[in-house]
Amino acid sequence: MVKLIMGLSGSGKTKNLVKLVHEALETATGSVVCIEKGKNLTYDIPYQVRLVHTQESGICTNEMLAGFLLGLHAGNYDISRIFIDDFNKILNDNSDEAVVKFLDSLNAYAEREGIEFTIFSTGDPDAACEGIRKYF
Repeated sequence: MVKLIMGLSGSGKTKNLVKLVHEALETATGSVVCIEKGKNLTYDIPYQVRLVHTQESGICTNEMLAGFLLGLHAGNYDISRIFIDDFNKILNDNSDEAVVKFLDSLNAYAEREGIEFTIFSTGDPDAACEGIRKYF
């Protein structure tokens, strides 16, 4: 399952992310992973959660992020929850078409493998297209 949380800058998305990661750590049946572009969450995320910085790994395209996520799970089938912060800043193509294609593909994989993805993105939720809104 893919859940997208979208809001404008300053709407409390990061605070919500940290809260959800802490809750997932207590309730998840498997490993928890948090992915972000930079190193903003280093001191907010518990050490038990695997924190990955995409900038250090050179992940900068939609295809690279998709491959990284699938490879991450292939290397550790115990992963049950993955959080992605600043989703729109990681992707190189933020067009509605590209984002919908990415989310649809990720959702199919998540359902097949039993992983829950929670993705945070900066933007106006009222301006999102229907293909993106279905993940709210």
